[in-house]
Amino acid sequence: MSEHQAARSTTTGRTAKEPAPGATAARTAGSKKAAASKKATPEKAAAKRAATQTASTKSAATKKAATAKKATAEKSTEKTAEKTPATKAAAEKTPATKKTAAKTTAKKTTAKKTAAKKTAATKTAATKAAAKKTAAKGAAGAKKATAAKQAAGTKPESQESKAERAARINDALAEVYYYAHPELDFENPFELLVATVLSAQTTDLRVNQTTPALFAKYPTPEDMAAADPEELEELIRPTGFFRSKAKSLLGLSAALRDDFGGTVPGTVEELVKLPGVGRKTAFVVLGNAFGVPGLTVDTHFGRLVRRWKLTEQTDAVKVEQEIDDLLPESEWTMFSHRTIFHGRRICHSRKPACGACPIAELCPSYGEGETDPEKAKKLLKYEMGGQPGQRLKPPADYPGRPAPPLPGRDQAAGAAR
Repeated sequence: MSEHQAARSTTTGRTAKEPAPGATAARTAGSKKAAASKKATPEKAAAKRAATQTASTKSAATKKAATAKKATAEKSTEKTAEKTPATKAAAEKTPATKKTAAKTTAKKTTAKKTAAKKTAATKTAATKAAAKKTAAKGAAGAKKATAAKQAAGTKPESQESKAERAARINDALAEVYYYAHPELDFENPFELLVATVLSAQTTDLRVNQTTPALFAKYPTPEDMAAADPEELEELIRPTGFFRSKAKSLLGLSAALRDDFGGTVPGTVEELVKLPGVGRKTAFVVLGNAFGVPGLTVDTHFGRLVRRWKLTEQTDAVKVEQEIDDLLPESEWTMFSHRTIFHGRRICHSRKPACGACPIAELCPSYGEGETDPEKAKKLLKYEMGGQPGQRLKPPADYPGRPAPPLPGRDQAAGAAR
């Protein structure tokens, strides 16, 4: 601004309205500052314009490059479409074809889903079947375990309960086998002792068929002690193991002659000292020749008391001790006879006649043998099966027939007596 213009402006302003002195000074200072600023920034403005031009140039170059790239891509697509007619044809499909393709895709998708559902259902069914099978196996195993526990008893049976069962079994057997007796023929303790030694590993019937001729030739311990070994062996040959048995008979006869004055002792301790005599033989002699109570633990007895769950012992001495504690002493001898009778006639080792057993309701092992009554009857032996018994000279109350003598021996025995 020129001095003339400034003066004019000042004159005019004052004329219109008189401004404040401070305001005039401020305007003057601002005008000067603006003028100075305009003079100071030409170089900056030039630099700014140059930067703007550079950015515009770069932007134009970038746009040009993008345009070229797009054109190249379009050309490439056109060439690819020209080279692959199938692709072009696919691109020019009608709306109906597109719909058909869509339906086919939908069907495939549905089929896949259905197959997946079926597979899942099959797997689920298989899983359920496996679970049922496992459950069935578990139930069967549990059932078997329960049956086994019931048979064996979930808790050990008390002594009182066993004693009560033993008494009931003994009473029932007493009604069935009221005629029970030792099944060896004898007329004195010596004959019973010899017959019992011979009964090892053979039947009482075979012993009874053998002893008439034996006792006819050697009626006393002194006579038998002086016997010729070969002659003695020949007489007892039908009982089996005749050589070892002849040796025992010669030994015990000599002991009776030399140590006991030719008489059979009446105690277990003395009897078991004789050659070939054990506790079973001793109790047979004591119970039946001397009236001293005792249990005869032979094969039949041990087998049956285990079947009746009265003991689990297999050793004869331990069986004897446990059964002794279950029954009164007065019943020991007869309980032995009744049990042995039952084992020989009905409760056989391999195939018990359960269907014909008179004490089946008391037996915890019922069902181990034949349960059909008609079939079971065919398994009965001796007088129970309508056959002769084992003794040639049975007691007067014996309900069956006497056993026949050994062929060829009855005449010799009669002549010797």
